Amino acid sequence: MRVAVVDIGSNSTRLLIADVDPASGAVEEVLRRSEVTRLGEGLDASGSLAEHAIERVMSTLADYRGAIRSHAVSVNLALLTAAVREAANGEAFAARVRDEFQLDAHVLTGEEEARLTFLGATADQPGEKRGNASEATVVIDIGGGSTEFVIGRGHVAGFHASLPVGVVRMSERHIRSDPSAPDELDRLARDVRASFQRGLPAEERASVARAIAVAGTATSAAAIDQQLEPYDPARVHGYVLALAAVDGMRARVAAMNEAERRSLAGLHPDRAPTIVAGLIILGEALRAFGRDAVTVSEHDILYGGALRLAGLG
Repeated sequence: MRVAVVDIGSNSTRLLIADVDPASGAVEEVLRRSEVTRLGEGLDASGSLAEHAIERVMSTLADYRGAIRSHAVSVNLALLTAAVREAANGEAFAARVRDEFQLDAHVLTGEEEARLTFLGATADQPGEKRGNASEATVVIDIGGGSTEFVIGRGHVAGFHASLPVGVVRMSERHIRSDPSAPDELDRLARDVRASFQRGLPAEERASVARAIAVAGTATSAAAIDQQLEPYDPARVHGYVLALAAVDGMRARVAAMNEAERRSLAGLHPDRAPTIVAGLIILGEALRAFGRDAVTVSEHDILYGGALRLAGLG
């Protein structure tokens, strides 16, 4: 069956059109699109979605609606996550998405988001074929407004936490100069570290044997590390990214101004304003779990949503 899943996040709005085999769970991508729309811009300070940010998303959804219609999609699902969940005007925004674009829009709870993210990230991991299904895996999903941690075994999620640490939120909270001043980055790192210490119980962190990272920060880091130009999802998916590489990348990228970051091989220009915060968050997440490397996955909540539409999640 052909499905369409739209993920409306705090930093980006993404589309996956795919053919899903309900018998095997195989997902074949037909079209994948992503736009940095920064819906969560200003949310940390105001508590509401800003009108100009909403309009950026609406413009992107109008484009996606045309793609969905032209590909003969049978069912669709729009996943609305942290920004919409937290915003005072989030429900009104979700209603507008349903009414104007005929999307089956759901404001996910933290638990629903965790289950779908874990399902998508672990759907085709090669480690499962090597008999590692009993190992505890943490899936790290760094977004614009929050970072999701999901720990599970096989394809079944267990512990999950959604912490208010995202690339847009942390950038707005701490970064004032360009390039970022060292004391700004130190404060940002301390803030992230403290949130992880509070929100991730020690016994859960100690149980983890491997880590998978999804979403834009992790895929961008994998592309930067390989100097991919143009971006190649086949070389990003499954790439093992070392913590030492993340730390070295952070130092190098933080020394650049935004204009220089926009020209960096492997980085989409629209992610230049927030990639420094993202690399700090990724590094602190790996340290929190005692991991010296992470496997990067192109398959995330979009894949989880596609599997759910096929009755498999």
